[in-house]
Amino acid sequence: MKNLVGCVTRKATRSVKAFPLAAHTVTEAVLPGVVEPDGIQLRTRPALPVGPGQVVLAMEAAGVSFAEQQMRRGKYYDQPPFPFVPGYDLIGRAVEVGAGVSGDLLGRRFAVLTKTGAWASHVTIDAGDLIEVPESVDSADAETFVVNGITAWQMLHRLAKVRTGNTVLVLGANGGVGSTLVQLARIAGAQVVGTASAKHHDAVRGLGATPVDYRAAGLNEQLRALAPQGYDAVFDHVGGEGIVNSFRLLAPKGTLVSYGTASTRDAIGSSKAPVLKLLARLMLWNALPNGKSAHFYNIWAGKHRLDTFRLKLRADLTQVFALLADGALTPQVAARIPLAQVGEAVRLAESGTVVGKVVLVTADHA
Repeated sequence: MKNLVGCVTRKATRSVKAFPLAAHTVTEAVLPGVVEPDGIQLRTRPALPVGPGQVVLAMEAAGVSFAEQQMRRGKYYDQPPFPFVPGYDLIGRAVEVGAGVSGDLLGRRFAVLTKTGAWASHVTIDAGDLIEVPESVDSADAETFVVNGITAWQMLHRLAKVRTGNTVLVLGANGGVGSTLVQLARIAGAQVVGTASAKHHDAVRGLGATPVDYRAAGLNEQLRALAPQGYDAVFDHVGGEGIVNSFRLLAPKGTLVSYGTASTRDAIGSSKAPVLKLLARLMLWNALPNGKSAHFYNIWAGKHRLDTFRLKLRADLTQVFALLADGALTPQVAARIPLAQVGEAVRLAESGTVVGKVVLVTADHA
């Protein structure tokens, strides 16, 4: 994909008449503080002028992920101060460009990793952050593979380096990242064991994994029986004390990838303490002379080298989108809910009753 910034043309520097936003308003969901899902507020404001090097996307789909669930509780590690607009990622169509950005982008559809700000009808983005989405793919389907796809791909291929013949364990195999991990691991030729509640076992089995009830008595014994030599990779979003068992389940040269602290989501106290404790454990384990390795995955790691960071994101997500367009990946859309009903969407995402990802959509894509 060509560089999206610096393509200065006569068309790019004049105002774009095909998609004028000056008189438009922006609708966005605002997290005013630590509130219940119904306390998330909708507000409408005038659209701001687009700046140099920027693109305005009309949102078609935005995800409700675990990060926003933590932000609602004030528990996300480095969330901004309240009030703010949440939204970790989105799919949107370019409707306005700023100076220095090619007008050729107008009308094209892109994925963007935002961290915050995606729960809005229109989102202003640096053009360098855009990753094109195949037109053959539905926006909500593609949305389920933005943060989830990047996370799963990078953990699987850049950290654990899973290959044909490996056996891997995915905790929470029915979730957004978990279901993506299962599919990508199977495509890579690995055997997969996935934990989930019993009601989700058929769905997990349908993705190609052997399901195990995480609530079952003797869980660790069951997991060991399914991989007597240990797991080549374990993907753990739960954290807490259970991370010790994940490390013990590794094969002699296995890799543990931790990417969350879901077990402490509702814990009282500092949002940083569980993460810092987890990082200390991983560092200690890496110092042991046993051949195992332990990593904490942070999707934003390396952003200080912005060009390299963007290249990796674009390369990895482009491969995921290609698999989706080819039918090799099955999107797990738990529900499509209008942005105006954001509280309902968050409540459903937090309920533990769904498989896959809850997606916010605009009225035209409901």
